[in-house]
Amino acid sequence: MTTVGIIGAGHIGSTLAEGLVARGYDVVIANSRGPETLADLVTRLGDKARAATAAEAADAADWAIVTVPLKALGDVPTEGFDGKIVLDTCNYYWERDGHIPALDENTTTTSQLVAEHLHGAKVAKAFNHITSTDILVDGRPAGTENRRALATAADDADAAAFVTALYDEFGYDTVNIGPLADSWRVERDRPAYVVRQNADELRANLARAER
Repeated sequence: MTTVGIIGAGHIGSTLAEGLVARGYDVVIANSRGPETLADLVTRLGDKARAATAAEAADAADWAIVTVPLKALGDVPTEGFDGKIVLDTCNYYWERDGHIPALDENTTTTSQLVAEHLHGAKVAKAFNHITSTDILVDGRPAGTENRRALATAADDADAAAFVTALYDEFGYDTVNIGPLADSWRVERDRPAYVVRQNADELRANLARAER
């Protein structure tokens, strides 16, 4: 059985944990406050979920999700992710994270920062431009007219293909932006951010994005 390590138990992390457990995955979830603070969540999720430290979640994972405020990225362990696909849902909110000059100056992307921190991991952007309240309710079967689409970006083709398959499990089409360097097109305040769009509309919104 596939085990997913989730680093971050906020709205996105806990929602994805729920969706993954429902789809048969084992989940090991961690937050910054310690496993004991996740007792209610793992009780609700059931036997296929357990709480752990971030390092334990990374070690246990066949693949992982990092879903933390960017200001907490430095606290995510760098060990345990080598060679593994890691989904990055992170977004930059300077009001919360403090100013990050490289992002303010558009010389990097949030996903590139995650990839630099988790050197050796195969990082892919995923689930960053959909609200947590939509993730488990907006999905539709493949081929449904006007099916909602989500974007991914990755420097590794296998990671991008992995996200495409996972999106389909959750009921979404995929638009591949390309490398992590281009993932800014789906970051905060761009046309594709947290709006409902099908694949054609998402491609158009990505193309309209200005840096």
